[in-house]
Amino acid sequence: MTSKLEVCIDSIFGLEACIKGKADRIELCSSLEYGGLTPSDELMKLASETNIPCRVMIRPKKGNFVYSPKDLNQMFDDIDKARYYNLDGVVFGATLENGELDLVFLDELVSHSHGFKKTLHRAVDTIPNTIEAVEVVINLGFDTILSSGGFQTAVEGLAVLKAMKKRASGRIEIMPGSGINLQNIVEILSDCDFAWLHSSCSILRQGNKITDTQTIKDIKNAINL
Repeated sequence: MTSKLEVCIDSIFGLEACIKGKADRIELCSSLEYGGLTPSDELMKLASETNIPCRVMIRPKKGNFVYSPKDLNQMFDDIDKARYYNLDGVVFGATLENGELDLVFLDELVSHSHGFKKTLHRAVDTIPNTIEAVEVVINLGFDTILSSGGFQTAVEGLAVLKAMKKRASGRIEIMPGSGINLQNIVEILSDCDFAWLHSSCSILRQGNKITDTQTIKDIKNAINL
């Protein structure tokens, strides 16, 4: 099985790099330095004009994933924008103060996202048991979990990610993300076939992290070896 590459971006420059590098899917964000927030209308509009499937980050504030009723209404509005631009899917997550997934809040968001593909983002990595969460997330109606296995990076959490994939048994995609690069891609795929991998495919240029076309191509080549 050949894995596919989702690239997270937060700029028009990043969108262009994904087009040139032939990313399989794009996660549209703003502020990747905060782990990704909801993208601008402009970026959604431009992304809708490409032929690459795009999922929109629905995250109204930086910091934790504990949200208020006001935040919920903002997230509803942002989901509606993604629908207006006819994008492929949405990405969100929410937790309670005690660190568990906020099932009531997530159920509201899932209901509002009818017709969309849905990824649960790395809020899952902040909860006590990412493996047990797989069943819960399937029941909520997501089709993908983006996770680093509860660790800082996907390489560190690889054993947990494998266990999550085993628990999922084909019912939901487990997509490793966080710190995935050309140096560790082979290790991640060496003894576990993940259908999707998530990376920023970024390089440092003049002190700023930017999405890099060549890195997208190189990671895709490494996946296909």
